[in-house]
Amino acid sequence: MKRYRVILADDHALVRRGLKMILEDHGHVEIVGEAGDGLELLSALNRVEPDLIMLDVSMPNLRGIEAIPEIRHLQPGAKILILTMHKEEEYLYQAISAGCDGYLLKEDAERELFAAIENIREGKIYISPALAEQSMRNWARLRRGEDDAPRGDLTLRQREILKMIAEGKSNKEIGDLLCISVRTVERHRANIMDKLNVRKTAELVQYALRHHYL
Repeated sequence: MKRYRVILADDHALVRRGLKMILEDHGHVEIVGEAGDGLELLSALNRVEPDLIMLDVSMPNLRGIEAIPEIRHLQPGAKILILTMHKEEEYLYQAISAGCDGYLLKEDAERELFAAIENIREGKIYISPALAEQSMRNWARLRRGEDDAPRGDLTLRQREILKMIAEGKSNKEIGDLLCISVRTVERHRANIMDKLNVRKTAELVQYALRHHYL
């Protein structure tokens, strides 16, 4: 059987090393590249042609979900598996909408990694079982009209910043975590408040609590 060519993209070298060890124990997988951020990944895709890209969401320079359209442009035939710690459905929906082929939680990787790869290899969409079940339950609630927590039209970045605001992080702390300037954080904060029609940070926190951002 032809070996399945994989690129690992995660900003934690230890994670990449662990994944590489697991995958290379499987005789049909070959690691053909690694990247520690989104720009490194795009550079690697100009040099090699992988069958699968395993991609973290929270990477510096160019975040995983934001990199997907660029990946599709450079390597339209490659499959994309998001491998992340983020359980929030907003990340799942954004990733699937952007064009990924699978969404695997890191906590499930030891049990589900090869199942995810095989499903994707066969042309199926793979989602971590617990997250898929949660999404189906919430979808059913929406169909029954039970969901009283609409989230407006906040972008993924705005939702991420809203969560950090609700956690009590300062603009500088948020900027450092997301590798953006304080001015950019302030602009996002103002846009979030406009979209949600609130004027105080306390109201943002109340909204985040009410709509399960924490």
